[in-house]
Amino acid sequence: MGLDAVHYLQHRRAGGTDSPLAWEFAPVESWEQAPDPGQVAKRVIEGFTQRRLPDSSAWLTSTLAHWAYGSAAGAAYGIVAGSLPRPSPVYGVPFGAAVFAGDYVTLPMAGLYKPIWQYDTKVVAWDFGAHVAYGTGTAITFWLLTRLGTGTVGQRP
Repeated sequence: MGLDAVHYLQHRRAGGTDSPLAWEFAPVESWEQAPDPGQVAKRVIEGFTQRRLPDSSAWLTSTLAHWAYGSAAGAAYGIVAGSLPRPSPVYGVPFGAAVFAGDYVTLPMAGLYKPIWQYDTKVVAWDFGAHVAYGTGTAITFWLLTRLGTGTVGQRP
């Protein structure tokens, strides 16, 4: 959610007027317009089924892939953070940085991104900040849920 929030703010600062809901679920009418998660899902599905996906499936596939990727990364965070003696919101910063780094390693290999050094520093810094926001939001959520599960939230000393 933090990643999308930062990207939505960027959209608004650039003059966009869509509501958060309209922006998050904006129509994707063709595969040429599909965002990177949708492009990755398209390749996987077409490779597995050996059938081309029609443009009419670009929106649903992209939306599901986007949310599935964030959820899967969050689940991986939960497994790792849950294995540590004390979960902490601070762990979200290196988590977000790791997701960012993974994107900039795997997506250029897939031909969806350019190598990181070919991007403007401002673009990379903004995207890094968005990933750190995602990681921090994930870590805070996990930390709060673990505290709720142990009954430590709301208890008075």
